[in-house]
Amino acid sequence: MRFRFWMVGKFVLVIVCIAVLAAVVRGLWNWVMPTLFTGAQTIDYLHAIGLLVLSRVLLGGFHGHARGGCGPRFWRRWERMTPEEREQLTQGMAAMRGRRGWRC
Repeated sequence: MRFRFWMVGKFVLVIVCIAVLAAVVRGLWNWVMPTLFTGAQTIDYLHAIGLLVLSRVLLGGFHGHARGGCGPRFWRRWERMTPEEREQLTQGMAAMRGRRGWRC
């Protein structure tokens, strides 16, 4: 039951954040763009959400932020490792640190 409440709360928080961010984007667009560019039109709320999605696709992609394996499962595994295994994993992660996806 607690897990469902957590997931519902997280979902509601994400929706509220998207709604607020879309309102901010719409307000900034309507304030800045028509004055800077004579041909620019004002946008409504749905166009602001579309602009957010488009910018996310073009600039950020849709990968998650939990990549790299450093969540709770990683730390449980870390606790079960011997010091030699930890050293080997640390060296492997140091080699991967320059690559995209390792964030811990």
